Amino acid sequence: MGNTFDAPQPTPLALLLLGHQSDAGSEKGVDCPGDLPAASDPSLVQRARVAKAALGDRVFVLGHHYQRDEVIAFADVTGDSFKLAQQAAAHPEAEFIVFAGVHFMAESADILTAASQQVILPDLAAGCSMADMAGIAQVEDCWAALEAAGVADITVPITYMNSTAAIKAFTGRHGGAVCTSSNAERSLAWAFEQGEKVLFLPDQHLGRNTAVRDLGLALDDCVVYNPNRPNGGLTPQQLQDARMILWKGHCSVHGRFTPDCVDEVRERVPGVNVIVHPECAYEVVEKADAVGSTERIIATVNAAAPGTAWAIGTELNLVKRLAIANPDKEIVYLDRTVCYCSTMNRIDLPHLVWVLESLVAGTVVNRIDVDPDTAHWARIALDRMLALPGVVATTD
Repeated sequence: MGNTFDAPQPTPLALLLLGHQSDAGSEKGVDCPGDLPAASDPSLVQRARVAKAALGDRVFVLGHHYQRDEVIAFADVTGDSFKLAQQAAAHPEAEFIVFAGVHFMAESADILTAASQQVILPDLAAGCSMADMAGIAQVEDCWAALEAAGVADITVPITYMNSTAAIKAFTGRHGGAVCTSSNAERSLAWAFEQGEKVLFLPDQHLGRNTAVRDLGLALDDCVVYNPNRPNGGLTPQQLQDARMILWKGHCSVHGRFTPDCVDEVRERVPGVNVIVHPECAYEVVEKADAVGSTERIIATVNAAAPGTAWAIGTELNLVKRLAIANPDKEIVYLDRTVCYCSTMNRIDLPHLVWVLESLVAGTVVNRIDVDPDTAHWARIALDRMLALPGVVATTD
C-alpha cells in the first residue's frame, strides 16, 4: 500500500530491464541501450514554461499516456492516440500541435486537423514497432495474394489505429475502416456485414482476441499472414478457408507479457485482480480477470474499491502513475522485467524544449505532413469507423 511504486526487479527469467540486460533475439523496438535519462534539471523545466507561455494559445501540446512524467507535466491534454488527435482538431485556434507520442499518432493528428494547423513530433525517431511491422508494399503484396486466391473481393480490411497513414489509406481505398481497441468488436462486426473475411492489420493479438472472445469465432477461423514469407506462409486453400486473416504484427511491450506472468503475480499477490490490454496474446488475456483499452484500464482501477490489489499489463509509465494516483490500492506491474516503451520514451524534455523554443524563434521543426492523397483515403477509413452505430472512438 502507499503512493510509492517499486520498479520491477530482475529475475532469472529476465530478458532485459531498462537496458541492464540484453537479448540478441530481442524484438524490434524493445532494445533499451542504456538507462533512461535522469530527471531533467530545473533550467529545462523553466525554459519549457517560458517558451510555452510565450506561445500561448498558438500551441497545443498533446501527451500520450505512455509518456514520461516530465513531458506529461506540459501537456494540455492527455489520452490515447485517437482521442488526442480529436482534441487537436477541436482546437483550431492552435497554430501548432506538438504531439508527445509516436509517429503514427502525429500522422493521425495531421489528417484530422485543419490545413492551417501544423503538427510537430519532438523526435522523429519516436516510431512504433507495431506500425513498422506493416509496410505499404508488404500489405499490397498481401492483397495480391488474396486476389490470387480469389478472395480479395469478399475480404474487408480493418486496420488498428496503431498503423501508418499509408496503411490507413490502403484500408480506405479497399472499402475498410480503422478501429481502436475500444471499438474493435463493433468494427469487426461491421466488416463481416460487408464481406465474408477480414484482413486485420497490423496487430494479430487485438484481431484474434476480438474475433474469438467477442464475436465467437474459433481459433481455427484465424490464420496469420507473415509478410516475411512467400504468400505470407499460407496456401490459397488456407486463405479461402479462413475468416480472419491476421497480420503477423504485435506490440513489443504488450507482447512481453506471458501466461507465466499471470501465474507468478497471483502467487506473489494474494487476491490480485489482473487487468491487461487487448494487445496482449490470447493466452494472457484468457488468464486475466479483465481486459480493456488504456482508458478502460484507467477507469477500472480508479473506480476499484480501496484495499483491492491490481496487476496491470500495459506500459510501465502509465502503471506507475496509476499507483501514485491510487495510494489506497496495491498496484503492481504484471511482469517484473519488461522495459518501458523505448520509442515512446524518445520524447523527453530536452526535445520538447527545443521544439517550443524553435517555435518562439519562428522556426517549425519536425513537422509531420501527410500527403493529400494519403490523407484523403485515410480520412475515409477513419470516417467509416466514426459512422458506425454505437461506436465511441476515443481510445486505443
